[in-house]
Amino acid sequence: MIPLQVVALALVGLGALAVVTTRDPLRQTLVAGLYGLALAVLMVVLQAPDVALSEIVVSSVASPFILLTALAKLQRRRTRK
Repeated sequence: MIPLQVVALALVGLGALAVVTTRDPLRQTLVAGLYGLALAVLMVVLQAPDVALSEIVVSSVASPFILLTALAKLQRRRTRK
């Protein structure tokens, strides 16, 4: 295993720990998006650029957008009651 792969794996491990330990849903969504970027970097290092592009679109863009939209809608419902 080359040192760049070790660094990428460590980055993914630390990112996963950060997602799990974050308690605020808004911050957790943002950290999960950054975690998706770390996974994309790992995929590039492991020579799977097509998977990395899919990872960027889904984990770093689409999922956080959907989750942030849902959180905003829930917040609006709570303030109306």
